[in-house]
Amino acid sequence: MILTVLCGAVLGLGLFLLLRALFPPRPGLTARLAALDQARDGEGVPRAPLIAPEEDVSEFRRMLGLRLARFYAARGWEARSVKADLALLGKSFEGFLATKLLLGVSGLLAFPLLVGWLALMGWGVSVQVPLWSALVVCVIFFLLPDVQIRRDAAVRRRDFRHAVGAFLDLVSMNLAGGRGVPEALMMAVAVGSPVTTPGALNGSAVNGAAGNGAGPAPGSNWAMERIREALANARIVGITPWQALGQLGDEINVDELRDLSAALGLVADDGAKVRASLTARAATLRRRELAEVEGKAGERSQSMLVAQLLLCAGFVIFLSFPAAMKMLGA
Repeated sequence: MILTVLCGAVLGLGLFLLLRALFPPRPGLTARLAALDQARDGEGVPRAPLIAPEEDVSEFRRMLGLRLARFYAARGWEARSVKADLALLGKSFEGFLATKLLLGVSGLLAFPLLVGWLALMGWGVSVQVPLWSALVVCVIFFLLPDVQIRRDAAVRRRDFRHAVGAFLDLVSMNLAGGRGVPEALMMAVAVGSPVTTPGALNGSAVNGAAGNGAGPAPGSNWAMERIREALANARIVGITPWQALGQLGDEINVDELRDLSAALGLVADDGAKVRASLTARAATLRRRELAEVEGKAGERSQSMLVAQLLLCAGFVIFLSFPAAMKMLGA
């Protein structure tokens, strides 16, 4: 009965894939509206996403990632949080999708391996056990990249917020020195990047290491390098530096950069004085980071206390067990 159901499911899946190949679905309403919005904003036809050049991937994985990205775009699946995490880590969305699919498919290999091992051992176990085990392994392998990306992005985003706090202090000091907003931003990021000189900011917009996802140079601050690349690219694209910071904040999902962009936009448009506000923002960031560190330290202290209590309880049981057994006459 089980084999009949499995054969029918495989046959139905094959017929479904055949019909989808012969009659491809039309783009969804969300994808059409997004294309119209991009055309209205002057962005033209959206370009096909490309895998970052530093990623060493095969041609098969490259094409598979592009097909999956088009599949997501056709159905309006934006996956903004995942894209923000990947942008912060310097990885491509297409390579991430290809990795998820290949890992999920590789998890299905557990089925023939388990069946062969059970047959070799001579255990008369039903086929359902290896089948469900393979499905569980497939789901776990499919979700592993999401867990890893979310964990690594959380660590990087915390480090980026720490760098933004220092950047706010540097911008505030440069504004206090009488510099304009663009000059204050450039000088602040130049001070925050030890390997970068102010004269080298003009020609380092396209091929910087931090901007295209490669690892930072030894002795450099990768977060400051990322901000420097955004400011340098603003000159080429033709936008203001605070708009570039806002776009970078949207790309990597850092609210502090968006707030800084809005505050500096008020300076440029209305002539507002936000030097004290920037200093207050930096102090708030430091207080929040300190609170997070203290909270994690408290959690670790509590976990150590629980471990010590368990150790003491085990030691007491070890000492009292012989006496208790003697009293019971065992």
